[in-house]
Amino acid sequence: MAELIHPRRPNRSPAAPEGGLDLLVLGSGVAGLSAAVRAAEMQGLRVGVLTKAELDLATTRWAQGGVAATLSGDPEETDLHLSDTLAAGVGLCDIDAVRVLVDEGPDRVYDLIALGALFDRDAEGELELAREGGHSVPRVVHAGGAATGAEIERALVAAVRERVTEIHEQTFALDLMIQDGRCRGVRARHADGDIIEVRARHVLLATGGAGQLFAVTTNPPVATGDGVAMALRAGVAVADLEFFQFHPTALDHPSMPRPLLSEALRGHGALLRDANGEQFVDELLPRDVVSRAITARMLQQGIDHVWLDATQLDHFHVRFPTIAADLEAAGLDPSVDFLPVAPAAHHQCGGIVTDLNGATTLPGLWAAGETSCSGVHGANRLASNSLLEGMVFGARVVEAIGAGIDGPTDTGAMRSARGEATSDLTIGGEFIEGPLLAKSDAMSVSPARVAELRRAVQRAMTVHAGVLRTAESIGAAQAILDEVWAELPTDPTDPATCELSNLVQVGAALLTAADAREESRGAHARTDFPGAREEQRHRLVVGS
Repeated sequence: MAELIHPRRPNRSPAAPEGGLDLLVLGSGVAGLSAAVRAAEMQGLRVGVLTKAELDLATTRWAQGGVAATLSGDPEETDLHLSDTLAAGVGLCDIDAVRVLVDEGPDRVYDLIALGALFDRDAEGELELAREGGHSVPRVVHAGGAATGAEIERALVAAVRERVTEIHEQTFALDLMIQDGRCRGVRARHADGDIIEVRARHVLLATGGAGQLFAVTTNPPVATGDGVAMALRAGVAVADLEFFQFHPTALDHPSMPRPLLSEALRGHGALLRDANGEQFVDELLPRDVVSRAITARMLQQGIDHVWLDATQLDHFHVRFPTIAADLEAAGLDPSVDFLPVAPAAHHQCGGIVTDLNGATTLPGLWAAGETSCSGVHGANRLASNSLLEGMVFGARVVEAIGAGIDGPTDTGAMRSARGEATSDLTIGGEFIEGPLLAKSDAMSVSPARVAELRRAVQRAMTVHAGVLRTAESIGAAQAILDEVWAELPTDPTDPATCELSNLVQVGAALLTAADAREESRGAHARTDFPGAREEQRHRLVVGS
């Protein structure tokens, strides 16, 4: 058992280093960009954004469904959003974190609207609300039918380009710079190959998820778990990595990332059918339940996909123009064709452990969005809570920095990282040893070999540690990751090798947690341990 973490109590922030930034944001999704905009509007703060691609190519761009928020202001409806989120998280949500999410979410939606984000409205000019799986009532705002992420990204990128001090695009963050027990910035590789140091008083990791761990994913190629990997190397606590949500209805099509057939389709009445044309699951159950049902039916019938029947949906091309365009490109007409779908890796529910302000176990380092473990999602994310989480907790990081807070408090998921006992309100934590990856003697790897090894990792994780897992399959996946790691240089600097190295490190940590969690809960399903066990209702924490 690793030593328990005892976070520092908040104290006043140290002065910014001469010539450095007050806040450096890594990543250009909704969490990072909304935080950057908010921080840049604080008088006198120097804010920078660093991203390995262009500003508008983060995973946020691919988010379809929308943003779940109770915009009516009705406390009962807000409480219902809380209870739906807790139900989806299957006993591992931190109730305080979820309360923050549902209470502060509406204001963050209005902030986006003030920045120019255009959400869909009805004939009377009121925001249209959709219902998705796991939601008791319609509460999801969307844009362009199923292009919400792209619209949010557009509005935020425009605001960032107007407001922040420094923008580093095509710049790959290699590792955190740590001095005197504090994060002081990052080492990074510029597009021209130069290794640079970007120093900052505070660093916010908002680097998104790791969907590229799997062969079939809705995530873009940049989703390689870079933030979590950097945190693991720095000994920063991470948790809940075993819970990787698979979206039930990705279009079964050769293109990658897989076109996503939004939850909103099922919310509007689309049905799932098997090879016999029979409906076999309640389409509005949480995603983990639907994904397992689809996978089980595929295995039972020996098929590669099931079918989504949207033939009864009126005005499909008007209500879902983005999906309609994807289907047309695939040669499908939703008014007459059943649509082939299968589960695809979609959202990382765990990540870098934070308190309710987004502070991590390393002073000066903060995390928000999909790369973080705020305690909101627990064992499974409620549909359309991801964009909301990034908006809410990205803003809270900035507010905490502005208030002079410097270090984690005993709140939210951070309580689990201290190993507190489980109660109805507090989820305890159990520490597990991180994966032991042998040091490699490799000096370099050819680009072709890097691509081949990346595919090998993705195949291994999909086959052996995807929707369904066993102790034997987890071990098989780890053996392949060990073989890949043995071919990689210890300190790579070229982006492709760095991404593969990050994927292996995050994948190994995921497998370690999946092996230790001997139960099935939420997005983690083990056929050798088919039920949830109360004695395992705690977070598994790696790092100190």
